[in-house]
Amino acid sequence: MIGSGYVGLVSGACFADFGHDVICVDKDESKIDALLAGRIPIFEPGLDHLVASNVAAGRLQFTTDLASAVKDAGAVFIAVGTPSRRGDGHADLSYVYAAAAEVANALTGFTVIVDKSTVPVGTGDEVERIIRDTNPNADFAVVSNPEFLREGAAIDDFKRPDRIVIGGDDPRGLEMMREIYRPLHLNKSPIVEMTRRGAELTKYAANAFLAVKITFINEIADLCEKVGANVQDVARGIGLDNRIGGKFLHAGPGYGGSCFPKDTLALLKTSQDYDAPQRIVEAVVSVNDNRKRAMGRKVIQACGGDVRGKTIAILGLTFKPNTDDMRDSPAIAVVQTLQDAGAKVRAYDPEGTEQAKLVLNDVEYCKNAYEAMDGADALAIVTEWDAFRALDLNRAKSLLTQPVFVDLRNIYPRDTVEKAGFTYTAVGR
Repeated sequence: MIGSGYVGLVSGACFADFGHDVICVDKDESKIDALLAGRIPIFEPGLDHLVASNVAAGRLQFTTDLASAVKDAGAVFIAVGTPSRRGDGHADLSYVYAAAAEVANALTGFTVIVDKSTVPVGTGDEVERIIRDTNPNADFAVVSNPEFLREGAAIDDFKRPDRIVIGGDDPRGLEMMREIYRPLHLNKSPIVEMTRRGAELTKYAANAFLAVKITFINEIADLCEKVGANVQDVARGIGLDNRIGGKFLHAGPGYGGSCFPKDTLALLKTSQDYDAPQRIVEAVVSVNDNRKRAMGRKVIQACGGDVRGKTIAILGLTFKPNTDDMRDSPAIAVVQTLQDAGAKVRAYDPEGTEQAKLVLNDVEYCKNAYEAMDGADALAIVTEWDAFRALDLNRAKSLLTQPVFVDLRNIYPRDTVEKAGFTYTAVGR
């Protein structure tokens, strides 16, 4: 497994748990040292135990020596980062191509090279060309096997997937992939085989469609506020239609994270390259970007339209619960909007504080939710961690200087909060 980040580490640990022998490789010596010492560099529920148990069983190893790891491998997964490239928004494939060249030099015997990273259409073709040019005598097949893991539920998603997508045309490569995933197929997880380019596009299309659902219900929420409807009623009313489905129809401050923002942008760049405009996705990207600061303005309006000199307690900083990932989190824009308007921000997140410190300045980080509220002029829930779902509202009201409660994730019933004496603001309700 080339790359021991989120995808590589989760995938490697899960494959090892199936009984495969897995070696996770990374150039970052400090990361490998930490893993060898039993420290997990990311927060993902259950991952620490999964890694520890498979290391103890001898099925999972970590190294910085790519050549030794690849030498006897039947399959080599490339699971390195593909962030948005500075300046133009295209996916930065430099890490993928560098890994391909290094793998090529280490190949001995037939090996399946698996693109696990999220990559634009045609990347597999280029990986194949790089390996062929670097090592003309190599015997290999390149397949695409995109991941569909949700941060916070990645282990369960890997072990009980809706589907396993495999793209390629070499029968030996496809057979190897079927064998690797055989433990899942026995649990009735369907393996969907297609062309390599089809698999690459499937990943982007899936993430773009989910981003569309999120953005659609957020715009409907805005309309609900204008006409006096409740977006949660509307979402349930349409979500029970099995052609639509209820998932990703929860109104809030917009999507963030490691996937949707960069993948929608990369899809747009691909569509431009092939002269096949994706107008719906273009609108989604624009609406979502604007929405994040709009949520900051919603907090300001809840405080009477002026927060200069006021202190706002922010609960939740990560882009979603059960992760420490701050990448493109809506909380970043919310906090910065409040700061631009002259507010001081006190914040608490159960897991994301250290990552938040890397992207947010002049924020007072607190040890728990009530410390954040103590002396603040308003409370805003930005990420729906379970720890925020049953706050002691009487205690919260006694700590705040003003009874202002802004719920950007709609996790509280209005009557419950108002009965406790708060002025309550939600999204689309």
